[in-house]
Amino acid sequence: MTLTRGGMARAWGGTAWHRGYSVVVFVLLASLDNVTIGLVPPLYGSIADAFDVSQRLLGLVTAVSFLVSAVAAVGWAYVGDRTHRKPLLMVGTLIWAAGTGGSAIAGNYATFLVAQLVAAVGLGAVGSVGFSVVTDLISPRRRGLVMSFWGLSQGVGTLAGTLVGGLLGSTDWRRPFLVLTVAGLAATAAYLFTYDIRRGQSEPELAGALAAGADYDYRISRADLPRILGRRTNRWLVLQGLTAQAAFGSLVWLPVLFQERAEAQGYSEPTAVAVGAVFATLFQLGGVFSIVGGLVGDAVQRRTPRGRALVASVGILAALPFYLVLFFVPIRIDVPDGAGTGAVVGAVLASVVTEPSVGLSLLTALLALALTSANSPNWFALIADVNPPEHRGTVYSLGNLVNGVGRAAGNYLVGAAFQGLRTAFPPPLNFAVGLAAFQLFFVPTGVMYWLASRTSPKDIDDVRDLLHARAGRLAE
Repeated sequence: MTLTRGGMARAWGGTAWHRGYSVVVFVLLASLDNVTIGLVPPLYGSIADAFDVSQRLLGLVTAVSFLVSAVAAVGWAYVGDRTHRKPLLMVGTLIWAAGTGGSAIAGNYATFLVAQLVAAVGLGAVGSVGFSVVTDLISPRRRGLVMSFWGLSQGVGTLAGTLVGGLLGSTDWRRPFLVLTVAGLAATAAYLFTYDIRRGQSEPELAGALAAGADYDYRISRADLPRILGRRTNRWLVLQGLTAQAAFGSLVWLPVLFQERAEAQGYSEPTAVAVGAVFATLFQLGGVFSIVGGLVGDAVQRRTPRGRALVASVGILAALPFYLVLFFVPIRIDVPDGAGTGAVVGAVLASVVTEPSVGLSLLTALLALALTSANSPNWFALIADVNPPEHRGTVYSLGNLVNGVGRAAGNYLVGAAFQGLRTAFPPPLNFAVGLAAFQLFFVPTGVMYWLASRTSPKDIDDVRDLLHARAGRLAE
């Protein structure tokens, strides 16, 4: 690994407008890719009927896709930390679009499964390589805020997938996949005009050297992996994903909970699917408060180097009781059975005001999601704070791999739990009990963030010292 100066080939563009356009493309693509994650769960029933399989096997598709995407992200990230990142992002997006298109035309369960796994491989590139790129645009003081938009775009994408799947797919489950494929191809075209962001350009310690014409040309190697795992904060940031994502992974079944409640009240399946998608989307809007979590993390971090991790720990633990209330508050659903999508959406929105149970559930959900949303931006920002630029994509992908294992386990095991609970708790109560039990995984998550708050100050100082030393060698 070397630092070189002189002879730097500057990327085309680089104006404020061009940089802004590039950020928008990266954020929108992160959102668009996550539409895929939320697209399938609202359609479990319809796809299962089309392929004559159980809904549990559709849950398996989602769980395995999470895992494949996470494993693929490690390879994408390692290559991205060594080479030019823009082509990797374009290739990953094309692979994802191909898998999504294949899902739309699949004629049986096996073909659908393979297509979803192809899409998952492409998804791995956008998250890991895209994260590395975005961190090079953000100064440390504003990492929490900007990363909240990055995380929010992914959360909004997942919500949009839930909504698009439930509404566009209520009468034809293939339609949402076709729409998403076209959008993916358009995103790939948009990539052609993005700005080539320089590695390390956001670091204050390197600003003077880079402005003088030097290139930060350090690249990751296999010899760096022990050092990456040797940073204690990295270990806690990676491990917390196992328990956090077990809880978050179970929440993809939230549309099914509300669908089952609608069917229990006598609604037909198409109407119940739409109701479940709208309620689940509405109740997860608390994720927009990740912006507040990022701002609070930035503010507390300026007061103490333990700040970001402490904010995440408090948010995760404080959200737990609100989740438990959300799953058990009874909701009276009053929508016109068999009506069009617009009428169902309008009825659900009106029920927030006219039905006290719906209003209470919405308030509880907003509080729960608002508190847990502090996790995402501060996790992103901490990875950037405690690692040098050439390690960030790989560390993110390692964390994402553990996240994928936890999310896949949570998604699949909670489906098995629903079946096991059915004998003691008839639907939809079995879904409520199962979801509530899985939220207890947030307890060890909060503890691990607290432990990270104890190790992060030293790791942050070590990275700053390292970058200062490299900048000094650059000036020689």
